[in-house]
Amino acid sequence: MIVTTNAIVFSTVKYAEADLIVSCYTESSGLKSYLLRNVLKSRRGKVRTSHFQLLTQLELTAIHKDKGTLERIKEVKLLRPYQSLHTDVVKSAIVMFLSEMLKMSIQEEEANPQLFGYLQKSLNWLDSNSSIANFHILFLLNLTAYLGFYPDVTTVAGKYFNLQEGYFEDSPGAIASEEGLKVEALKGFFGIDFDDLDRVKLTKTTRSEVLNLILLYYKLHLQAYKNPKSLLVLNQLFN
Repeated sequence: MIVTTNAIVFSTVKYAEADLIVSCYTESSGLKSYLLRNVLKSRRGKVRTSHFQLLTQLELTAIHKDKGTLERIKEVKLLRPYQSLHTDVVKSAIVMFLSEMLKMSIQEEEANPQLFGYLQKSLNWLDSNSSIANFHILFLLNLTAYLGFYPDVTTVAGKYFNLQEGYFEDSPGAIASEEGLKVEALKGFFGIDFDDLDRVKLTKTTRSEVLNLILLYYKLHLQAYKNPKSLLVLNQLFN
């Protein structure tokens, strides 16, 4: 079946001498993997490697057989040319980190227009703004709402964050319960959008601790979780 759909690039892997395997999150069909034959040798074709930088937004015309095998792309167009996402050093590090997190978090091969819209809106904001030190924290926190484990904010008055159950409580739970400045800082991200990020004031140390707290939360709720390799680079840039 020939499908035309918007898509966001999650990852690329070289295959053989001149091929690429590209993982994209599509608006029509969820996560899809495509085999691009001889794309590393071709410079004038309708499908070029320059289209497939991480988290690039594309319009794809593809053949989907929907049999769990690698699909094929016929044509590709840039849906939104980024102005800074792949040229700004800090933003590029965030892109690498988020693409790893998205690849391990989203596995479904089915349409989820709300999630796709959230990804588009978030990436467009990141591309267009400069106050981005806390962007990745709010992005990952909000993403949990689409993944099904957003914390229960009705319990936010509690001192301890029970990561296993996803709520706050007045005394520590038996497993994976955290307290302290990082928990209070995390609470500052509830109920805000990206335009409000300037109101969240964190030291470098606290920002790192909040991020590690969220990653632990992901680890407890995602079977496919692996520590992102790009985390070290991200921490070095922000520290």
